[in-house]
Amino acid sequence: MKKLLAIFSILLLAGCGWEPVYGDLGSKTEQNAVEATLAQIAITNIQDREGQYLRNALIDRFYRHARPANAAYTLSVGKIQERLTDLDITKSSDATRGQLRLSTTIVLIDRKTENEVLTRKLRSITSYNILGSEFTNRVSEENARQNALDDLARQIELQISLHFQR
Repeated sequence: MKKLLAIFSILLLAGCGWEPVYGDLGSKTEQNAVEATLAQIAITNIQDREGQYLRNALIDRFYRHARPANAAYTLSVGKIQERLTDLDITKSSDATRGQLRLSTTIVLIDRKTENEVLTRKLRSITSYNILGSEFTNRVSEENARQNALDDLARQIELQISLHFQR
């Protein structure tokens, strides 16, 4: 009965139209189509320190071998908007939890036609503990900021990959 259920599950999954995002349905010796396209995207500079961190994270994700000499696309990332909010306020008006929201807009431009092929607004929300030590709070906030920026980089890669998979 378990074998029959396993076979039925596999057939059901195969019939739903599921395809891997990074998979290549052709020969395994060919370069992955999505990775090849990501490697042809030039990433413009992004404002502020957070923008530098995000750009470096995107470079690590997009360029597996080297930066493109003649990129086919240009990725522009808008200024990163940041909002800090205190959560979980105690009776003595002290916050014990902080929330950090980062938001930005991405625009992917085809260099041949100079047309925008993809525009998205992205947001990442993370939280951290607020403790009695100012140093600990700064380290926790900075760690939360880096996690949110890494999440934005993941979202950008995903949005572009899904666009080119279509």
